Amino acid sequence: MKKSFLGFFAITALVLASCTGQTQSKGSNADTIALASCPRFSADSAMFYIKAQCAFGSRVTGSDAARRCGDFLMERFKAYGAEVKEQTGTVTIWDGTQLSARNIIASINPSNSDRILLCAHWDCRPWADNDPDEANYHTPILAANDAASGVAVMLEICRLLQKQPVQVGIDMICFDAEDLGTPQWEEDRLGSADTWCLGSKIWAEKARDDGYKARYGVLLDMVGGYGATFSREGISMRVAQPIVNRVWQLAGQLGYRQFFPLTDGGSITDDHINVNVIADVPCIDIIPYYREGPSSFGPTWHTIKDTPDNIDPNVIEAVGQTITQLIYNE
Repeated sequence: MKKSFLGFFAITALVLASCTGQTQSKGSNADTIALASCPRFSADSAMFYIKAQCAFGSRVTGSDAARRCGDFLMERFKAYGAEVKEQTGTVTIWDGTQLSARNIIASINPSNSDRILLCAHWDCRPWADNDPDEANYHTPILAANDAASGVAVMLEICRLLQKQPVQVGIDMICFDAEDLGTPQWEEDRLGSADTWCLGSKIWAEKARDDGYKARYGVLLDMVGGYGATFSREGISMRVAQPIVNRVWQLAGQLGYRQFFPLTDGGSITDDHINVNVIADVPCIDIIPYYREGPSSFGPTWHTIKDTPDNIDPNVIEAVGQTITQLIYNE
């Protein structure tokens, strides 16, 4: 994902702040939510799934590592009772190169028209272009946090749903080709507005054409870094504020307010834009906001240090348990 959003069309004319812009506090008007019976999210399982993805190497779109990891993800979702499909398409990246992208769609209760959507990207950045050492700029990242962490949360939730089923329909989508945006060393010359989130665009266009409907969606992006807190992302607040309020209220009730503060972050270019604008599904983005350090996305963002040893199980648990509760409260 990019540092700021540069051109949000078809919703309304929005003045969007950079993700490094000012943050203001707002209270929550949500009432206390009755908590349904809910299984315990296992951070240990999520850590296993992160390490398993990283064991394939850097899962850059179209690579052999991506092919093998994609097969693994499909097998895991199927083993946990989901109906699994793959969706392929060709994407053109910043330098004109064309790559074959592969979205993975896992559905629970596929016949139920009452649906909610979980999503995360599963590809790796081909360039560590935010690394403090320029010698690493052309090195693919391992992407433990950005974004094996989001996929790991979905896998663990899928496992729990097999053990304790729900009635609502749930679609869990692994988007490919999110992180192929223009490298930082070329941004001044080429720009970057249309080079991100290419796999979710493929999915959203197909969902629109097929008449896909879901009540809401939740995008999970970089949900495991040490020191992460999740401010309320700007576009999410503009297009899906009731969902944001519900998630942050549940997090607080579950004891995770330190990870989900009642503060507002910036507006981010991420896969939720395509879900909102093209597929017309109100979708929020759970994404970290670091107020200090080399990046507002955290110290490992687009660096070679985005590795499993820099994942905090406590952060994964906070996000995973909150979203698990959200689902079982439906």
